[in-house]
Amino acid sequence: MKTGILDAPHAAIVDLVDLSLPEQDGSAAHALARARAFAEPLLAGQLFDTGENALAHADGVSQILLGIGAPPSLRAAAYLVYASEYLTPPDEVIGRAFGPDAAALVAHTRKLVQIQRNARDSLGDDTDGPLRAEQVERIRKMLLAFSRDLRVVLMRLASRLQTLRHYAETKLPCPKALARESMQVFAPLASRLGIGQIKWEMEDLSFRFLMPDTYRSIARSLDEKRLERERDVEQVRRTLAEALAQAGLQAQVQGRPKHLYSIWKKMQGKGLSIDRVFDVRALRVIVADIPACYAALSRAHEIWRPMPDHFSDYIARPKPNGYQSLHTVVLGDDGKPIEIQIRSLAMHEHADSGVAAHWAYKEAGAKGYAGVQVVGEFESRVAAARKTVLRQLLAWERDLAAADETEGGGPAGHGYFDDRIYVFTPDGKIIDLVHGATPVDFAYTLHTDLGHRCRGAKVDGVMVPLNTALQSGQTIEIVSAREGGPSLDWLNQDLGYVRSPRARAKVRAWFNALAQQSTIAKGRELVEKLLQREGKTAVKLEDLAADLGFRSADALFDVVGKDEFSLRNIEQLLRPAAPEQDPDQVVAQRIARSEAELDRSGNGRGVLVVGMDSLLTQLARCCKPAPPDAIGGYVTRGKGVAVHRSDCSNFRQMAGRHGERVIPVAWGQHAAAQSAHYAVDVLVEAHDRPGLLRDVCDALAQGKTHVVAMNSQTQRDHTTITLTVQTSDTARLGPVLARVAQVNGVLKARRK
Repeated sequence: MKTGILDAPHAAIVDLVDLSLPEQDGSAAHALARARAFAEPLLAGQLFDTGENALAHADGVSQILLGIGAPPSLRAAAYLVYASEYLTPPDEVIGRAFGPDAAALVAHTRKLVQIQRNARDSLGDDTDGPLRAEQVERIRKMLLAFSRDLRVVLMRLASRLQTLRHYAETKLPCPKALARESMQVFAPLASRLGIGQIKWEMEDLSFRFLMPDTYRSIARSLDEKRLERERDVEQVRRTLAEALAQAGLQAQVQGRPKHLYSIWKKMQGKGLSIDRVFDVRALRVIVADIPACYAALSRAHEIWRPMPDHFSDYIARPKPNGYQSLHTVVLGDDGKPIEIQIRSLAMHEHADSGVAAHWAYKEAGAKGYAGVQVVGEFESRVAAARKTVLRQLLAWERDLAAADETEGGGPAGHGYFDDRIYVFTPDGKIIDLVHGATPVDFAYTLHTDLGHRCRGAKVDGVMVPLNTALQSGQTIEIVSAREGGPSLDWLNQDLGYVRSPRARAKVRAWFNALAQQSTIAKGRELVEKLLQREGKTAVKLEDLAADLGFRSADALFDVVGKDEFSLRNIEQLLRPAAPEQDPDQVVAQRIARSEAELDRSGNGRGVLVVGMDSLLTQLARCCKPAPPDAIGGYVTRGKGVAVHRSDCSNFRQMAGRHGERVIPVAWGQHAAAQSAHYAVDVLVEAHDRPGLLRDVCDALAQGKTHVVAMNSQTQRDHTTITLTVQTSDTARLGPVLARVAQVNGVLKARRK
């Protein structure tokens, strides 16, 4: 469609609403008149990309929906869907004029139309071959559209049939991709929904466009024998009608029409010539109720001889789409076979209109399928109707996928949608889940809190374990506790409680929040004890956290509880600052203390500063050097010489800014002694799994390496472990890290 008909959409809509018919009685029929009056100025003169007049197409869709028993509210929505193409913004304008239900229906239909249009444009004009991925995805979207509102699917079927009628009436060439899609997707969908009236006409029109020569050949042969066939059918029809009347049965006896596509399929499937197919005469008998159906069958078998192998009782055993009827074949007085279908009036309505004429759908109208809750027994009947229809859609999808893969040489029975399942809540709401999902996944999809409190589940009324894999079409009921949280076992993938990544993330988030609460409580306790020791209990914790640069007290408690923030920082804040000393004097004092300690111990210094004697040195914490690392010295202000590894990024940056402070240093005799130990950071990257930290620590212990500190961080399934170990020689770390790298799940082990 082409948009842009209105230059000032809002002003024009106000005029249209004001000029539209006043809704005095509020009837559905009046709403239909309002919708057409609303759409007519917008659609008049507009053409679709198929060449159809927009208003004529909407009128045709409305008439088709009327023919299958759709309510006036759905017929009204057909006009609003096409009018929405010329509104800005359509949802807001239609919602204001016709209510939120109509706006939601229009939005869902527009989305499905766009998906179908985009996918069909990429198909080309191939007429043979299996369904492509784009078509399969469109079928999936149709299922999802139904889960929101069945009326969307009914309108799309009616719209497609109207488009095929347009090409037939105008004799314009129909795009093969559109006809093929109608034959392979829309007609089987109508069949599964039980809408025979749309199914037969759509198949005949698609057959006409895809195989025009074969269609014309059958049509000519049918026309040539029309008079003879109609005379024979009328004779047997009158005979059966009189016999039923004599038996006291009120019945309508009709000649059943033969569709060209069904004739061609019968010829192909049974290898029959066209003459033999045409010789089969067909009658349809419509009576009041089921007992009358069997009475009429008995009377037909009395006047004609039945063929035993050609009787089907679809009343006792209905077809999957709900179709019910008695089918029999008898031999007439001339020895020619006569096909007879016997059904009640209700069965006949369902055979023509399917779910569109279903009592639950008619009574529910817009409410039962648009998310508005109804109550009592009626709500349960509407929910049952929705479940029945969706099961038919899913069965259709499986049949379609199996047939297509069989034609293409693939394994029959393997559905296109094996990665998704569709289940129900007790009130009939449809839930879309990943294949293999469990009741726990179902609970988390409904609500996070329900997932946390899930303790059991009923599948179709039967209690099942929480790790049971669900199947499409099942009804799931969750048994929950009033309060509580998930089980840690749910994160164990081997136990199979949770299959959905979304549900697994919610379970992990719950345990992370629980651990954080414990850490905050621990940090609060430590800070409060410190305040008691310092006699500062009157200090407000939020103010203390703000003074230390934290956004809240809990943020302070969190880092204190993790030992990532020293309590000395709080002590220094609480205590008065000592007067600053001369930096040179501080350095001299430290040097003196260091020399005294070394003299008492009798050991040489660990680090020698080349060209200087007795200068205070300290090992940098950023890179933690240890023998025999290449090292360099940096003269700090007030803290002597800081010794860094030569490849330390901090050391390189400081040397670049203040090269005059860099001095040569080397390891002394004390550094080489076996009794000297240095702290070194080690980084381990691995896939997260139970027992990982234990196995890493065991590998370090086997290498006689002492761990003094450890910290781990996990993101999704990836864990980073930082360990501080003691060693006298970094060369000894090589074999130890190689041992750690062999631990199951470890990706990398190296010095930090």
